[in-house]
Amino acid sequence: MTCYHRRIAETAMYREKQLFGSHLSLRDDYNEQVAEALVMICALNKMTLTGMPESVHGA
Repeated sequence: MTCYHRRIAETAMYREKQLFGSHLSLRDDYNEQVAEALVMICALNKMTLTGMPESVHGA
C-alpha cells in the first residue's frame, strides 16, 4: 500500500471514530463485534453517498 492509500484509510477510520466513538459496545462475542463494525461502516457509506453531488455525463 502506498502512502497515499494509507492516508485515505487513516482518514476514513478517523471519520468513523469521530461519528460513532472509538469503542465497540458489544464485547462478548467476536462475531457480534464484526457485525457492529460492519453496520457502522455501512452507515458511514450511506452518509457519504448522501452528501455527494449527482454527476451528469456530457451535459
